[in-house]
Amino acid sequence: MKILLMEDDPVLGDIVTDYLQTYYETHRAFDSAEAQEFIDEGKYDLFIFDINVPGKSGIELLEELRSFNDTTPAIIITAYDDTKHLRESFDAGAHDYIKKPFELEELKLRIEKSRVLFHIEQDTPIKLSEELTYYPRKHVVSDGAKETKLRPKEVVILDYFIAHPHRLISQDELIQNIWGFDELPSDGTLRSYIRKLREAIGADKISTQRGMGYRYE
Repeated sequence: MKILLMEDDPVLGDIVTDYLQTYYETHRAFDSAEAQEFIDEGKYDLFIFDINVPGKSGIELLEELRSFNDTTPAIIITAYDDTKHLRESFDAGAHDYIKKPFELEELKLRIEKSRVLFHIEQDTPIKLSEELTYYPRKHVVSDGAKETKLRPKEVVILDYFIAHPHRLISQDELIQNIWGFDELPSDGTLRSYIRKLREAIGADKISTQRGMGYRYE
């Protein structure tokens, strides 16, 4: 699956791009002119456009693409919290809309919904080791003979680890990127998820540095 992300925020853009590249071929444009260059060079399965970017807004660019009969599915992302921009996004040809701040897991779920809705080719499973394969869409880890079904939060934690291998990740970083502001977990809850993940993918894949965080190898 090939995705074009247009997002000019340097921090959010890097985080979302790193995450998406774990599962999909993802190109990132900082403004509408760069996005148009990517589009001129090849076909995409999905557009993810922020509204407020330099040059044409995400809505204006999508409207222009639709006028040239480009039917690529499109998700609009924005910090606006009103029905006016929601209406304009759908009128321009978007099929989905996500408001900032959003969880990476929510964005992935919306992408997978788009994949099913528009019959986009399935993504490739991820090899965790010689024995284990991870199927992101099915939320399953398999050794060929046995499948282990992961819970939703275990999936998004594993996704985050896979997107940031060999790097020390603090508990605060995991919590900020995975949980919403109204559902912050206790230390015990996070440790429980990590324990369950280790049981599914192997204890040696996630190491703990006491008082500092975790490292995925």
